[in-house]
Amino acid sequence: MVNVDGRTVARVAAPVAFLVAMTIAVLVVRSGLRDDAPAARPAATAPRSEAATVVVRAGDTLDGIARRTGTTVEAILRLNPGIDPEALRVGQRVRVAP
Repeated sequence: MVNVDGRTVARVAAPVAFLVAMTIAVLVVRSGLRDDAPAARPAATAPRSEAATVVVRAGDTLDGIARRTGTTVEAILRLNPGIDPEALRVGQRVRVAP
């Protein structure tokens, strides 16, 4: 039989408890910071008309913006002459409705 005293248990249990607590804290904070929750998709026949412009988010493409706002890439390009679809910047405003 193995004889374990209280100091040995405390010496092992304290760091383990600390790591578990920190892991939980990090997960809670990260979940609050993440903005990648799936957004509700508008119906294909009911375009969103409440926003005339959108702000480009990380990972956005013109196709994704068009689908999200119920318009087409061609319409976005007509409303934004000179926009480079290959070089969208986070924070850039893009017109999606006249």
